[in-house]
Parts: sequence; C-alpha cells; structure tokens
Amino acid sequence: MKTIRTLLIFLVLANWLYAQEQKPAFWNDIQKFKQQDAVSFPPGNAILFIGSSSITNWKDVQQHFPSHSIINRGFGGSSLPDLIRYADDIIFPYRPKQIVIYCGDNDVAGSDTITAKTVIKRFDILFQNIRKKMPGVPVLFISIKPSPSRWHLRGKMIGTNNGIRKYLKKHINTKFVSVWKDMLGPDGKPVEMIFLKDKLHMNAKGYAIWKKLLEPHLLK
Repeated sequence: MKTIRTLLIFLVLANWLYAQEQKPAFWNDIQKFKQQDAVSFPPGNAILFIGSSSITNWKDVQQHFPSHSIINRGFGGSSLPDLIRYADDIIFPYRPKQIVIYCGDNDVAGSDTITAKTVIKRFDILFQNIRKKMPGVPVLFISIKPSPSRWHLRGKMIGTNNGIRKYLKKHINTKFVSVWKDMLGPDGKPVEMIFLKDKLHMNAKGYAIWKKLLEPHLLK
C-alpha cells in the first residue's frame, strides 16, 4: 500500500514538474501583470511602455511623466519574439493611445547568428501585429542604447537602430527616438556614471536622459 501511495505521489510530482517546464519563458511575469490587472485594471487611453529590463526597471516612469497616464508592462530579459508572443496579454487589452517600445537589446546580444536584419524582421512582425489590431495607435520606438557591457556589439546595434529608423519612416503615426548620442561621452564611448555596476542597466541619471528625449514625443 505504501509503495502504491509513493508511486502516486511521484507521478503527481512528475506531472507538476513537467507542466512547469512546458510553460513558455516569462510566463510568470505575465501572470503577475494579470494579477495586478484583476485587482486594479489600468485606465484606458494611457501610454503603454513595453519592452525589456530598461522598461521594467523604470519603476518611477509615472513620476517622470506626471502629466501623462503611464502603464509599464516591461519584463526583464525579454526580446522581440517575447513581445510578439504575449501581445494579447501586454498590449491589446489596454487600448492605449500610444505605445512606447524599448526592445532589441537582448536580441542583438542573444547570439552571433542574430544579425541586424534578423532584429528588424522581428520588429516588423511586432509592428504589423499592432497595426492589424490597432491601426491608428501611434508607435514610438526607443533606439537600442549603448552600454559599456555590450559595447563590443555596437556595430550590430547601430545597424539595427538605422534599420528600424528607416522602417518607421515608411509608416505613419510612428516615431523613432534615438538615445544613442546622448548616452556617449566626449570619447565616443558610453558614459559609465549613468549605469549601474553591471554596466548594462541604467541608474537615475540614465533615465533622466531618456525622460528629456522622450517627453516631447509623448501624446498629451
């Protein structure tokens, strides 16, 4: 009898572990957003910020733009395919009046086989998905930032930024905001004092630069 119980417990545990393994990346992050929405759903007609950790870590983004209603749905470590996968969860339910995107940084750093063209194609898929369901919503893309820890990837980053800039010029209700030059010092390299110790994520000084560059382009 004990052997049968032990076997049943093992099977239940094995099934649970299997189910956990089958969950797609960032599934838990998305569930947290859903839990937040269940408690207090964000107001409509807000500006939606989505993307990777540079958005996730902008905890006080609402305080930076007090005259705007901001929704932050960034999740750290994400790349463009992740935004595409979860668009039905983090974009469309909110019916935003504007979408601000920072993503591509992790795509570029993900693999040597991922080229600037690959990232641009991924962005095209995300953009077209947004246009199909929200044809009139303005989309603002923040350029991939220069960071000390990924400075060796600057060629691919610049190529990606240039490609997405050209892509958006072909579409109405879009804006490309470059943060690249403003985050470089006189030596042409990233200013380390605007980054955390990991030399990848920004501190308050870095976000102050972003605020200055973004504010003129956020819808009233």
